[in-house]
Amino acid sequence: MSKAALLALGMLVASTPTAAAGDYDLLIRGGTIYDGSGRPGYVGDVAVSGGKIAAVGKRVRGSAAKIIEARGLAVAPGFIDAHNHVDFGLEDRPGPMLDDQDLLQGVTTILLGPDGYYSPEQIRQRTAQLQTRGSGVNYGCYVGHNGIRAQVMPGIQRPANAAETAAMAALVREGMEMGCVGLSTGLMYDPGMFSDTDEIVALADAVKPFGGTYDLHTRDPSLQMLKSEKEAIEIGRRAGIPAKLGHLKATGLINRGRIGDVIAAVEEARAAGQEVVADQYPYDGAATGPLSGIFVLPGRKDMPPAAEVRAALKDPKQRAAVREATEHGEAGGFSWVKAVGYGNMRIVDAPGAPELVDQNIELLAKAWGMEPFDLVARLVEDQPDSLLITLGTIDEADVQKLMVQPWVMIASDGGYSAPEGAEIDIMGYHPRATGSFARVLGHYSRDLGLFPLAEAVRKMSGLPAEHLRLADRGFLKPGLAADIAVFDPAKVAARSTYGNPAARAEGMVAVIVNGEVAVEGGKPTGVAAGRFVPRRGDMPPGKAGKR
Repeated sequence: MSKAALLALGMLVASTPTAAAGDYDLLIRGGTIYDGSGRPGYVGDVAVSGGKIAAVGKRVRGSAAKIIEARGLAVAPGFIDAHNHVDFGLEDRPGPMLDDQDLLQGVTTILLGPDGYYSPEQIRQRTAQLQTRGSGVNYGCYVGHNGIRAQVMPGIQRPANAAETAAMAALVREGMEMGCVGLSTGLMYDPGMFSDTDEIVALADAVKPFGGTYDLHTRDPSLQMLKSEKEAIEIGRRAGIPAKLGHLKATGLINRGRIGDVIAAVEEARAAGQEVVADQYPYDGAATGPLSGIFVLPGRKDMPPAAEVRAALKDPKQRAAVREATEHGEAGGFSWVKAVGYGNMRIVDAPGAPELVDQNIELLAKAWGMEPFDLVARLVEDQPDSLLITLGTIDEADVQKLMVQPWVMIASDGGYSAPEGAEIDIMGYHPRATGSFARVLGHYSRDLGLFPLAEAVRKMSGLPAEHLRLADRGFLKPGLAADIAVFDPAKVAARSTYGNPAARAEGMVAVIVNGEVAVEGGKPTGVAAGRFVPRRGDMPPGKAGKR
């Protein structure tokens, strides 16, 4: 890249032959510093030595082996994604987990194992894999109820008894001793769906001596939204630990306009002295998947291909059995229709029938005078190209009403996204994986003016660091780890859409992970400087969510 091109990006890097030639390894000079606290930015410098922040101020004197001229750019702590699934399928991907989809949004630390996925043994396997292969970002982990329950109570569909609860609590303690940030649950999914509140309280109680948190995937996000979110608040209160409402949202026609009820419940708990926060991704749709994927074929545990679904629907006897399993779950198990309802499903991409985009399945069925099951069957049978749906429609006004709350952090809930331009099937991909943080910085903070840039940065750095007790991340302060994002506030933006979910964000000029440059000139360098980040249980209760 030419010198002129680098200047056009607002960044000029000058290097001396060796690090010993300077007072610091790296000096970021003349940018507007947003330190993660929410305080207004100021023009100044950030110096880095030995992977740590050495100095921050309006003028840092001394020389450096490498200088980033950041005039006109924002300089912030590296962002923390408190709900991330980018490691799913890592076994099928060679080499290190470089994670450019997060780095290009300024994310330097991700939390793995939300929704109750990982038992201690699974955490050991994953961290050993990442330590051997390398990671572009730092990673922490939750210890997961579903992973533990599947180990202790395989196939048992009832609340745990005393002995089973004690066995699970021992595994929770094991996970916390490994440095996990807290307990996560996925109460909408099998096997967590068969637990009761007392079971979760007992496991959350095992987290308390370690200073951890409780992270919830709500039990019933559609039909019992408020009751389900209140369950998380109750669990945190009864166990005496902080609680985080994971990927909080009001989904479906039944809940449109009702996010205020959840906000009121959180505010009531916080006013009583309880630490309750939430994370949110900034999109009007939840998980995506093929419309054919909502069908449950009796006897199959995995998602059936569309051709197999079509064949089953053509047979009247099979069709009746498919309808029963799809709408009620096979043998009482999980199904998307049972979990969220047809009113929670909206078509977001329809290559062969663009007129169907943004149509809600329940409303479309009414308009066509059909039962929702029959409508979905007809669409799957008639459309040669698979229709992509979101399994949780969200009203944009509710997205914004929640986002401005000071106790709401930004998180992606994103899975791995193949490189932009690669041949992919977009089914199951979501723009949140590649765009959440950039979309908040650009669309919601800059363009809509929902909150100042300093507050957007706090929601992505200081707030999650305080809540998760990540003692050396989240702020630009001397002595903390040198995780730093340098971006152009006028250009930062998400480029991904439901139809093009792999498009990487733009506007991130440089990203530093543990003192090493992971993004330079807007492009990933291939450096794998990430490491496991443990919780600091001795940190005092934070002011998470106060502004």
